Amino acid sequence: MDIIETEVKFFVDDEAGIRNKLQLAGANDQGGGFELNVKFEDQANSLTRSKRLLRLRKDKKTTLTFKEKPLQDSKEFKKLREVEVEVDDFESMEAILEGIGFMRVQVYEKNRDSFVLGNLKILLDKMPYGLFLELEGGEQEIMEAANLLGLDWNKRIIKNYLEMFDMLKQSLGLDFNDVTFSNFDGFEFNSKDHVAMFEAGKK
Repeated sequence: MDIIETEVKFFVDDEAGIRNKLQLAGANDQGGGFELNVKFEDQANSLTRSKRLLRLRKDKKTTLTFKEKPLQDSKEFKKLREVEVEVDDFESMEAILEGIGFMRVQVYEKNRDSFVLGNLKILLDKMPYGLFLELEGGEQEIMEAANLLGLDWNKRIIKNYLEMFDMLKQSLGLDFNDVTFSNFDGFEFNSKDHVAMFEAGKK
């Protein structure tokens, strides 16, 4: 399905607190689990240079996703045109992509819990470098939910997880490319000390 995805993220430093707020707000817990995501690129690196993403994801199902900037961009929200299709087999789809000239260039993992509040999709993502809450839906619904959950709009994040990792990689001098829990295992740093550089700030 081809849609314009509108979302923002917030860094979370109190998981129990945000879960309690979601429950009090009436958010419906949809469950969750582990996600494996693989980013693909061609030899010319043309997708990354044009700010497009080709991703194969495996969780309870396997999904191939293409994302790109829409014609009208936004500084308030992260907006992307998204085309997504469910496929039967992760390994076979990867072989097809490789066969037509795309190659696996980066892996990123997350543990994701999903919630629904009205027409809004709420995602609680545990990344290897921190916990984030993502609000996805209509612009007004997103702003109302952020206010309801006591989130500071000036601290919203409109970067994706790979962009945030690239900033961390440069700032911390990391020597790995895959955003996996094993790569961050034993690496001590406080996410809260670095999250300000991701934030979109005031209008």
